[in-house]
Amino acid sequence: MTPTLLPGALAMVDIPGPVLDADTAAHLRRYGVRSVCLFGKNIESAVQLRQLCADLRGVLGEHALIALDHEGGAILRPDFWPYAPSAMALGAADDPELTRETHAALARQLRSVGINWNFTPVLDVNVNPANPVIGERAFGGDPELVTRHGRASLEGHAGEGVAACVKHFPGHGDTHQDSHYNLPHVAKARADLDRTELAPFRALLPQTPAVMTAHIIFDELDAGAPATLSRPVLTGLLRQEWGFEGVIVTDSMGMKAIDDNYGRGEAAVLALKAGADLVMALGRREVQEATLDAIAQALDGGLDAALEAGEVQASLGRLEALARLYPAQADVAVDTGADAGLMRRGWAQALTAFREPVAPAPGSRVLLVAQRYAYRENVSERGVEAGALARDLGALYDLTLHAYDSPEELDWAALGESGQTVILATSGRHRHPALVGVRPGLHLALYNPYTVLDVDAPALITYGFRPEARAAVLGWLRGEVEAPGRLPFGPV
Repeated sequence: MTPTLLPGALAMVDIPGPVLDADTAAHLRRYGVRSVCLFGKNIESAVQLRQLCADLRGVLGEHALIALDHEGGAILRPDFWPYAPSAMALGAADDPELTRETHAALARQLRSVGINWNFTPVLDVNVNPANPVIGERAFGGDPELVTRHGRASLEGHAGEGVAACVKHFPGHGDTHQDSHYNLPHVAKARADLDRTELAPFRALLPQTPAVMTAHIIFDELDAGAPATLSRPVLTGLLRQEWGFEGVIVTDSMGMKAIDDNYGRGEAAVLALKAGADLVMALGRREVQEATLDAIAQALDGGLDAALEAGEVQASLGRLEALARLYPAQADVAVDTGADAGLMRRGWAQALTAFREPVAPAPGSRVLLVAQRYAYRENVSERGVEAGALARDLGALYDLTLHAYDSPEELDWAALGESGQTVILATSGRHRHPALVGVRPGLHLALYNPYTVLDVDAPALITYGFRPEARAAVLGWLRGEVEAPGRLPFGPV
């Protein structure tokens, strides 16, 4: 059907390391790939990353799209720039200008090395406290709050010349399953979806360059297929009903919601037929090739998988327009000092007091209870370990550390008999049933803010574990800063 078009024009892949080796470059050229998503494995330093992006541009061509998940909070791959607050931290501060400045800084960081596409902001409305994958990645649980800060994020990116990408359409905020591991269903009525999940996406479409799809079945929109593979959702709702003219990109097709239920190649073609412009074909070389080969067959009119020539050309036009509007050029500099001040201010403004916490007096005896090792969870970087927290708080208190591997092993009766103020620090992505109802003297919620619904204690919430967040905690413990944030979800 389109014999001159190579399948890589409709697929985004990842690459194996921090250098573009000759074999990977040949693979990209062979399939005509124009889009690459980078991850932590590709990043060592700003100088190295700038060179990698330059090498990628040389292979991908003038319409290169080089992307990164650079959300803030736990979703930040580079460790050489100041860490931006999570979306929910910004929602707790509820200062749209702060959000705009913060996301403009994120965009400048990327543009300084030649990355032209940022997979943020998250427009999911996190109304489910048990959500295992969104949580503090969302601005909050209120559609108006999410819309307000999503708009500020889009403005910040546009002002710095980096394409933003809202996600995860139609919304991942009311699931109790993680689509990295399962295929979630949402059974809400359409009116409820319009009021909650869909509201931020629809309101911000005029400012939105690109939309990323969710691997979730919405029964009221299409009970037979997840949104990523659904023509009623992507073409019927997003294109025809709402008139969206920007790029539609899938989330990673290697997530089990798709891979375990549909297969890579077949699913890629289904997504393109549904209305996606770009399929995220991440993973090992063989799974990339399975996807690219399936797309090639469909472009050649193979069997029932044939793609419509007009729709393919429209997709190419949208992708090329995005690359022209946001070229992949490393032509700005990062002011690390200014960014560091901005990020510190953001984390401090987000600090939220829950149930009127009181800081132990400096120099007092404190027993810190914290998880020994922080584990990485799918897209998120791993949190902070007990030893690092002990070093932080040990500068202020006569501190004893009780490090645990699993909260089930904690003997709270014995801990309470120590004669010290017990501080529990939760620093992992997931909530734990073994912490329900426990009563330390103070709870530091350093990652998942919904842990305050489990632990029966006054708490200080940071919405993240980064060094800047922990510095804000120390400032509060010393009595130097307030906790002005407002809980961006409820009721509690």
